[in-house]
Amino acid sequence: MIRAIVTDIEGTTSDIRFVHNVLFPYARERLAAFVTAQQYAEPVKSILDNLREEIAAPHATTGELVDALFSFMDEDRKSTALKALQGIIWQDGYVNGDFTGQLYPDVLPALEKWKAQGIDLYVYSSGSVAAQKLLFGYSDEGDITHLFSSYFDTRVGAKRDVQSYQNIAAQISVSPSQILFLSDIHEELDAAEQAGFRTLQLIRGDEDGASHHHQIHQFDEINPEQIPS
Repeated sequence: MIRAIVTDIEGTTSDIRFVHNVLFPYARERLAAFVTAQQYAEPVKSILDNLREEIAAPHATTGELVDALFSFMDEDRKSTALKALQGIIWQDGYVNGDFTGQLYPDVLPALEKWKAQGIDLYVYSSGSVAAQKLLFGYSDEGDITHLFSSYFDTRVGAKRDVQSYQNIAAQISVSPSQILFLSDIHEELDAAEQAGFRTLQLIRGDEDGASHHHQIHQFDEINPEQIPS
C-alpha cells in the first residue's frame, strides 16, 4: 500500500523547456548585478560564504564567486549555493508576473485525487526548496502548495545517491516500501529503488531503452493501488 508519493519536478511535473528556456536565462541575466548589490545583506552574504567553502576559496572576491557561479551554470552543476541564489532571483519574476510555474495538464488532477485518498505528497528536486515552492505557489493552476506535506532538495543528498532516499524515508517516517518515487531520470529511480522505494518513470517523449523501470507517459496513468513491484 502506497502511503506517500515523492515527485521530481523537471521533466516530471513540468516541461524541462520551462526550466531551461525561461528560468535559467532569467536568473543568468540578473545574477551578477544581484549578487554585487546584495553581497553584504542576508541571506546572500551567508550563501556566498557557503559558496567559498564549496569551492575551497575562503578569500574569493565577489567577482570570483560570480565567475564560479556562471561556470556552475555552464556545467549544470547542482550547487546548493547557486540554486539558492537562483531561487531568490526567480521569486521576483514570479511575484512580478514575468512568468508562472508551468505544469503538465495531467498533474494537478492526479495530485488532488491522491491527496483526497489520504496519500501524503512530497517534492524532491535539485532546485532549492524555495524555488520549488515558488513554482507550485505561482503555477499555471494557481497556488497548489497546500497539496504537499514537505519539500526536499540537495540538502538531503544528491538525487542519484541511495542515502538521499533513505534520508527522506526517515524524515517522513514512512517505510520505503510504502513510498512511490516519480522521476523522468532512470538513475534517480535506480537509487530510490535501492533504498526500497517503489518507482515509476515519467516519459514525456521517447521511451528510455536503458531503463528497467515501468514507464508511463502521464500522471493519470498512475494508480497507487496497482504499482508494479
